Amino acid sequence: MTMRYVDSTDGTRLAVYEEGNPDGPTVVLVHGWPDSHVLWDGVVPLLAHKFRVIRYDNRSAGASEGPKSFSKYRMADFADDFAAVLAELSPGEPVHVLGHDWGSIGFWEYLGRPGASDRIASFTSVSGPSLHHLMRYIRDGLKKPYRPKRFAHSLAQLLHLTYTLPLSIPVLAPLALRLSAGVLKAGITLGIPRDRLHHGGTFADDAARGAKIYRANALPALVHAPRDLYVDVPVQLIVNIDDPYVRPYLYDETQRWASRLWRREVRSGHWSPFSHPQVLAAAVTELAEHLDGKPADRALLRAQIGRPRKDFGDTLVSVTGAGSGIGRETALAFARDGAELVISDIDEAGLKDTAARIGALGGIAHPYVLDVSDADAVERFADEVCSTHGVPDIVVNNAGIGVAGAFLDTPAEQFDRVLDVNLGGVVNGCRAFARRLVERGTGGHIVNVASMAAYSPLKGLNAYCTSKAAVYMFSDCLRAELSSAGIGLTTICPGIINTNIVSATEMIAPSGKRAAVATRRAQLENMFDRRGYGPDKVAKAIVTAVKKDKAIRPVTPEAYLLYGTSKVLPQGMRSIARAGVV
Repeated sequence: MTMRYVDSTDGTRLAVYEEGNPDGPTVVLVHGWPDSHVLWDGVVPLLAHKFRVIRYDNRSAGASEGPKSFSKYRMADFADDFAAVLAELSPGEPVHVLGHDWGSIGFWEYLGRPGASDRIASFTSVSGPSLHHLMRYIRDGLKKPYRPKRFAHSLAQLLHLTYTLPLSIPVLAPLALRLSAGVLKAGITLGIPRDRLHHGGTFADDAARGAKIYRANALPALVHAPRDLYVDVPVQLIVNIDDPYVRPYLYDETQRWASRLWRREVRSGHWSPFSHPQVLAAAVTELAEHLDGKPADRALLRAQIGRPRKDFGDTLVSVTGAGSGIGRETALAFARDGAELVISDIDEAGLKDTAARIGALGGIAHPYVLDVSDADAVERFADEVCSTHGVPDIVVNNAGIGVAGAFLDTPAEQFDRVLDVNLGGVVNGCRAFARRLVERGTGGHIVNVASMAAYSPLKGLNAYCTSKAAVYMFSDCLRAELSSAGIGLTTICPGIINTNIVSATEMIAPSGKRAAVATRRAQLENMFDRRGYGPDKVAKAIVTAVKKDKAIRPVTPEAYLLYGTSKVLPQGMRSIARAGVV
């Protein structure tokens, strides 16, 4: 990294840093308050191989000078600073810009200037809306109490900005910030892994001196009428869902002001440059490459505002056990809703049939033969899928088998095989893909198919009930674990579904009773057939549950009935179990 100084329009000396690929396109990183250029230390290494990276300390931050008068901290002054850095370090080709907090807000101001669209290739904005757009959103909403939701959002956003008032008090605010810098830093770093935190040695000074930005801009923005600020530059919004200062709904009307807009939502607080550097780097890279001619990938297509698509268009879905039954119908249901499918099964013939059916719908399916009980095979499968097609946005762990018979009559290897497939297959799938979803940082959804047998004990289905009950509890635990990463998890609990499960289930009986097995199988097949509840209805429930992020979804009336009964009358369920089914 090389450092130099650049003088802004009013003579303020700014410290500017350059690194990365000198032959690559240029990206300029602009930080906010109370940060310095160090804010980007986690992002820069992810950009430096492709981009020439320029970042600088805002006025009064880090090694940059800072005027004494608060009147020199208006957004127009920050826009002047950016223009000076750009003129000095990149006077030719247009640059890409990534801005956070007040750095992003100041850059919106620059975009309102004549000729800005000729100098800027793209702008990725993180937790820093235009002050004009912000105040227009608040004012317009407060004028419309007859639209309760819109009014409430505007009022809530205004209240979330009340912290700016004490920060606008001269003398007292800088003094308090200098004395409580450790507390401020702790608040910023709350919940973020220590190895992702990046603060400069001038943090306390940066916070105290930079507070002038609030006095110069916060109150004037409330008093002065906002102006129309139309932007003719490709804009990408990184919306931090858990940001306590800038609420997600604030951006709902940004498309009024930007001719080309992308929006990505991240389960993050305000300081996503710390918590999600990989998301910011990927977003900048994908947009830059697309604008340079590369076809947009799924994530960018999903983010594009105004692009018509089906509910799961530009979405990659992985379904195990897709060669028949619930798995096949689930794959078809997602395909009808626009998804691209990765389908797997141990039955190659059934898998090819499912792929052909998806193709007939005009969809895309990538078939893989897979034994989900083989942990190493599942890991290799996940590696190949992610490297070839990308990380699936939705993972459906559906593959399962059955075995019926008393526990004491069931050979150990058969009991273990049921656990290996029904429970082990789900665990293997979650282990392989959940980690990759977390690392990607943009959320996703996992569906684990259990059964109403998870909460309805039956003495003739010991192995099956045990495996599904374990899936049920495993999924509840994992849902809690993954929620902070914005990854949903749904446990599906079907009831009596007319699939090939009865014919495929091995029924075990003592030697003296084996003649009755064929009769019992025929009776059960007849019952399932007469029940007439097909796997397509389970598939529909799965798709709906993903859309609504349901935690538990019983399917069929009897599944709901037994679910409620298991909560209210557990002893009644035990009595039913003693009656048996085989």
